[in-house]
Amino acid sequence: MSDNPINSYDKRINRVCEYIDQNINQDLTLDALSDVAAFSKYHFHRVFLVYTGMSVTRYIQLARLKRASYRLAFENEKRVIDIALEAGFESPEAFARAFKRTFDQSPSEFRGEPNWPEWHLRFQFQPKPYGAIPMNVNIIQFETTKVALLEHLGAPEKVLETAGKFIAWRKATGLSPVKTSKTFGIPYSDPKTTEPEKFRWDVCGTIDTDIPANDYGVKNGIIPGGKCAVVRHKGSHSNLDTSIYAFYREWLPNSGEEIRDYPCFFHYVNFIYEVDECDLITDIYFPLK
Repeated sequence: MSDNPINSYDKRINRVCEYIDQNINQDLTLDALSDVAAFSKYHFHRVFLVYTGMSVTRYIQLARLKRASYRLAFENEKRVIDIALEAGFESPEAFARAFKRTFDQSPSEFRGEPNWPEWHLRFQFQPKPYGAIPMNVNIIQFETTKVALLEHLGAPEKVLETAGKFIAWRKATGLSPVKTSKTFGIPYSDPKTTEPEKFRWDVCGTIDTDIPANDYGVKNGIIPGGKCAVVRHKGSHSNLDTSIYAFYREWLPNSGEEIRDYPCFFHYVNFIYEVDECDLITDIYFPLK
């Protein structure tokens, strides 16, 4: 095997998969798994996804369902409810739904006559095929930036409600005017792999002075300075993950750089009400050590 840096990332993700398999009964937290991978928790979930084609939560569930399938097929004396609880489900009904959705057989059907060819298909993990994406990456020194921020915690589909509230604050106070201030978004995890109620995204606007307490919930904050890799994304915000995953999979392993323990963040250069969606420009910042 060559010393290609991509192989190093493969090894780190494989190490996580082995750790999950060997500690399947443990509370496999994001913090613990990102430590195993030697990645910042803010970036680990995305790197795992591009290398396995699935979220770490789904991988853990599949590992537990795999063990459950062995229990069903080869340990007839074990009750389904006990197998369900061991797999981390609160009820046999929830277990049955997940099992059926995964293997296209109910637990009882699988116990009676396992469809092993279909079963094997579920465990052929492959990297997610994004393909090579032309990428112009600039390394810059980002200055510590004072911002007003409004925290969104909840379903990603509702971030525009939070953005609207932040815009209303801007208009009411004039403290971070859209035309003369920069607008940032900070996603603390990947909305595609995070439970909706746990998804956090901060909308921020640069400010020159502290903001007073207000009824909008807008707070003072900073975006820390430091070295960053910057990728310019053109087009819909719904396709930002295309540029993000390409960065993690193609540029980062070959760069010799390491990610810093802070989320990637977005600078919205223009807005949907100003230009057509295809002409949107968003600079994506990846903090580096």
